[in-house]
Amino acid sequence: MATPDFILALRKKIGHDLLWLPGVSIVVVDDDGRVLLGRRADNAHWAVVSGIPEPGEQPGAAARRECLEETGVEAEILGVASVSAGEPVAFPNGDRCVFMDMTFVARPAPGSAPARVADEESTQVGWFSPGALPSPLLASTPGRMQAALDWLADPASGARFR
Repeated sequence: MATPDFILALRKKIGHDLLWLPGVSIVVVDDDGRVLLGRRADNAHWAVVSGIPEPGEQPGAAARRECLEETGVEAEILGVASVSAGEPVAFPNGDRCVFMDMTFVARPAPGSAPARVADEESTQVGWFSPGALPSPLLASTPGRMQAALDWLADPASGARFR
């Protein structure tokens, strides 16, 4: 994931100290029940599309933007599947952060382009059956996918909050 400029500016002031950051994930499910995943360039793991909203950007808009930027797929958000804080992350350069992730469930917009690698953050993208996922899989992906699939099965149940 490319580091947004506003975070680079913050890092000049706070160094590698633990930083609390918003994050968005989007689980896009097609009409055949397949989930859109990308293989991340930074760690070679398969994962749902995710990213960091820009200051002032609405979370849903950020999730749609990230999906389009990374996979070329325009997504229609159906709902919020989960909201949760992750575990602290330490990057190779020493930066530390914790993400508050908002996971959205979506479908491809009618007429959307086929999935493709659309930027430098992914090396591959594709549609996968939840029962036949590629590996290695990012540790956060199964929980985010399950929350989205549970939401799709019963939207009235609402989002998961931890």
